[in-house]
Amino acid sequence: MLRTILVTLFAATVVTSAALSAQAPAATSTPLLDANTATEAQLAMVPHLSAGLTKTIVSRRPFKSITELDALLTPTLSRAQITEVYGRVFVRVDLNTGTDAEILLIPGLGNRMLREFKEYRPYKAIDQFQREIGKYVSKEEVARLERYVVIK
Repeated sequence: MLRTILVTLFAATVVTSAALSAQAPAATSTPLLDANTATEAQLAMVPHLSAGLTKTIVSRRPFKSITELDALLTPTLSRAQITEVYGRVFVRVDLNTGTDAEILLIPGLGNRMLREFKEYRPYKAIDQFQREIGKYVSKEEVARLERYVVIK
């Protein structure tokens, strides 16, 4: 009986782990498109972006910030859908001037990391970002976050 319970628990763990992996943010090997430069064909490949929404994105460019793109998507898509879109297409946030609202639109980023992002301003180079944020998260997570930011 104990063996049956252990096998069941192991199977449940494997299934749960697989489900969580499917919901994880986009891997760093997946290209993150720039909403201001991606072609209409590239945008059409992004989940939840209909042909009409894709055309609207292209016609409203350039987006000065991710909050402008967010305002365009919010009436049409759910927050979960928008987060999935942001795993594939984004307007990068300037680490030195990005607002709280812009930084918090980075998928998977919460208030704690928002504070850490802002604490180390001004950023002079991306290696400073890697070093400082690397104190709080893994190298893989730093690499993922790095895709969403820029230093101007």
